[in-house]
Amino acid sequence: MVKIEVFAQSIRHEARYAVAMPGRPTSTKPTLATVAKAAGVSVPTASKVLSGGTDVSAGTRDRVIRSAERVGYRRPGSRPARRGEASRIRLVDLVVSNIEGTWANGILSGVEYAATAAECDVVITIARPGRDWAARLLRRPSEGAVVVLVDPTSAQLAGLHAAGIPVVIIDPISRPPGSVPSVGVTNWQGGRDAALHLLERGHRRFGVIGGTRSHLYSRARIDGFRSALDESGVELPAAWTGVGDWDRETARGVAREILGGRQRPSALFACSDFMAVGAYEAAAELGLRIPDDLSIVGFDDVPEAEWARPQLTTVHQPIHEMGAAALRMLLRLQQEERVPEGAPAPRIELATHLVVRGSTGVWVEP
Repeated sequence: MVKIEVFAQSIRHEARYAVAMPGRPTSTKPTLATVAKAAGVSVPTASKVLSGGTDVSAGTRDRVIRSAERVGYRRPGSRPARRGEASRIRLVDLVVSNIEGTWANGILSGVEYAATAAECDVVITIARPGRDWAARLLRRPSEGAVVVLVDPTSAQLAGLHAAGIPVVIIDPISRPPGSVPSVGVTNWQGGRDAALHLLERGHRRFGVIGGTRSHLYSRARIDGFRSALDESGVELPAAWTGVGDWDRETARGVAREILGGRQRPSALFACSDFMAVGAYEAAAELGLRIPDDLSIVGFDDVPEAEWARPQLTTVHQPIHEMGAAALRMLLRLQQEERVPEGAPAPRIELATHLVVRGSTGVWVEP
C-alpha cells in the first residue's frame, strides 16, 4: 500500500533517548550529551536537531549533525521491529523529486511490489526545493528511505545515519560517501553497446545528447559510447554533442543545432528516451527521415520508446527491478544490528541490454 504524503507529521522521538539511571553501568557508546558537548549546545537543542526540529538555525543544525557524525553517535532504540515482533505498521520512505513520467512510476512500482511482499507500507516523500526532506523523515517513525532522482547532501545523510534511518540510493546523481549503499545499472556498458550497434551498421559520424552534465549516470553513458568510438578510430566532434538536461523540449533544440548544419551526423545517441523523442521531432522539422537519413538510439526503454514511429532502438534498463532491489536492500540493512565501521557499502549493479527496433538502419556513405 502506498500512502501519498501531504503534510509532514510532527512525531517526536525524544522519548527514545536512553536516560542514565543510578546504579547502572555507564555505556562507552556516544550519548546525546556527548554530541551536545562536542557541538557546544544544550542536550535539548541537540535532541531537537536530531529529531528533525525546524526552529533551529542552519549553523546550529550543521554543527550538531557534524558532531554526531564525528563522535559516531547513533540514536538508541531506533532498531525497527522484526517480522512478527509487533503488530504496528512498518513505514519506509520513497524520496523522489517528482513522480511524473513512466520512468519514475516504474521505480515506484518496483518499490511498492517489494514492500508489499515484506508487509510494509511506503510513504512517498517529494523532495521539493526549500523543504528539507530529511528533517521530515526524522519527525516521524520512518524505518528507512529509498532515494531516487534526488542528490542527498552529506549533512542529510549524516543526520539520518545518526537517527538510525538507513538509506539506499538508486543510481546516485553524484558520488555518495563510501558508507551509503546504492542500486544502479551498467550505464557505461549500455552507452558502449549503443555505439557498437551503430558502428556495426556502418555509421561513422555521430552526435550525442547528454543529460545534466554533472550527473554520474549521464557521464558514464557518454564515456561508454565514446570508448567504442575511440577503439574504432572514430572522432566525436564537440560541435555534435550537447546537453538536453533530461528534457524533451531542450533536447529538441539541441538536436536541431546538431542536425541543422551543412555537415551533420548520420546517427544520434540520446542518454534518455524522452530526449530521443525530442530528437525525433527535430528531425521531422528538418525533413530528415528515420532511419533513412538519421539513426537514433535512446536509453531507458520506457513505454514511449515503443510508441514512437518508427519504434525506438534503445538501451533497456530494468527500472522495476531497480526499485524492488533497493527496497529489499533497505530491509536487509534494517535487520543488521551492527555494520562494521569502514566497511564498504553494498552496491548492486543490474545489467542493461540493447533493444533493436526500427530507428536504426544500415548506413552507406554517399
